[in-house]
Amino acid sequence: MKSCLVVDDSKVIRKVARHILESLQFSVAEACDGQEALNACRAAVPDVVLLDWNMPVMSGMEFLQALNDLKMANRPKVVFCTTENGIGHIRAAIDAGADEYVMKPFDRDTLEGKLQLVGVA
Repeated sequence: MKSCLVVDDSKVIRKVARHILESLQFSVAEACDGQEALNACRAAVPDVVLLDWNMPVMSGMEFLQALNDLKMANRPKVVFCTTENGIGHIRAAIDAGADEYVMKPFDRDTLEGKLQLVGVA
């Protein structure tokens, strides 16, 4: 079974994402900020991280940089999932190492399509 770490400071978004991902046969873990997510990745590397941009403690971009600094042999795929929809934000995320980008609000079909694009669905 594939695994996904959902990283978002919104409990509602984490719950919606969990429901969709479990329907796609993913095991799901959750983190409410980038620091918690980084700790989770150190403990058990997921196949994919669904990552919010704006969070307290450590933002999505800060998490992505810290993840890259870990130099993991099996780095998880990273899908940014955010309301930040400007082309500058999208380019910055991809340039920083994100594998895909999905806009909130998202639905099952959209998320499944992005997971297929990064090769984990």
